[in-house]
Amino acid sequence: MFTGLSAFPLTPVTDRGIDEEAFAGLVERLGAAGVDSITALGSTGSYPYLDRAERARATRRAVEHSGTTPVIVGIGSMRTRDVLELAEDAQEAGASGVLLAPVSYQALTEDEVFGLYEDVTAELSVPLVVYDNPGTTHVTFTDDLYARIAELPHVTSIKIPGVPADPAAAAERVSALRALLPSVTIGVSGDPLAATGLNAGCHAWYSVVAGTLPEPALAITRAAEAGDAAGATAASQRLQPLWELFGRHGSLRVVSAIAEILGLVGRPNLPRPLRPLSDDDRAEVARVVRQLDLR
Repeated sequence: MFTGLSAFPLTPVTDRGIDEEAFAGLVERLGAAGVDSITALGSTGSYPYLDRAERARATRRAVEHSGTTPVIVGIGSMRTRDVLELAEDAQEAGASGVLLAPVSYQALTEDEVFGLYEDVTAELSVPLVVYDNPGTTHVTFTDDLYARIAELPHVTSIKIPGVPADPAAAAERVSALRALLPSVTIGVSGDPLAATGLNAGCHAWYSVVAGTLPEPALAITRAAEAGDAAGATAASQRLQPLWELFGRHGSLRVVSAIAEILGLVGRPNLPRPLRPLSDDDRAEVARVVRQLDLR
């Protein structure tokens, strides 16, 4: 569950709340494609914009419609009390694991970040993925902090924010992390550099694009797993027009547009104040979808 490809689907939201039918369809699509795990309510799933009841419903739908594919559920929230409640909801719904980012408003110290994971893991009965996402949380994990947290019970994987673009530098970084953190898997994020991370020895790819387009993400992952570094790199390079869209507009808005273009979700599908891409930008996304034959 904490190796291979973990797909992060959208949580489509309308003015009436979560579009549970569309969300279930996205989850079923991922299970049918053969991803290794499904991570519901990650950043691509817009978890900070949803209340506890909405998140509980989305978790139940994900577990109900994932088939045999294990479901990991994001439980990040501002206050430890709320994280513990969300963890309880996820476990009661049958989640196979949880994903936790140190969400904050006030800047957190290293001891406060460690304390969050210490408090949460003490109450868990399922594995936990540490979600290092400094662009969103403004928390920077040091390697020492990784090592402290990795010793806590139930910590099974660490989702790092990316790897160096240079393959040799990436291999050096991942090798150092694997030596420092032998008890957990290392998962790469940042989709444009995922092939580099997997080729460098990351155990998993926690993927935005796979939540909407599992097939091209699986092509990259399976090539890397087979030791075909050139094939994984080529499969990623084929998606360069998509990676450029991610860089210009942000991955969430782009996959939101793709899911709508493919008829997987309605429009709009992001929680306000988030808004869909402009008509001109959406047209550009549609052109790339046709160019790359994405489906």
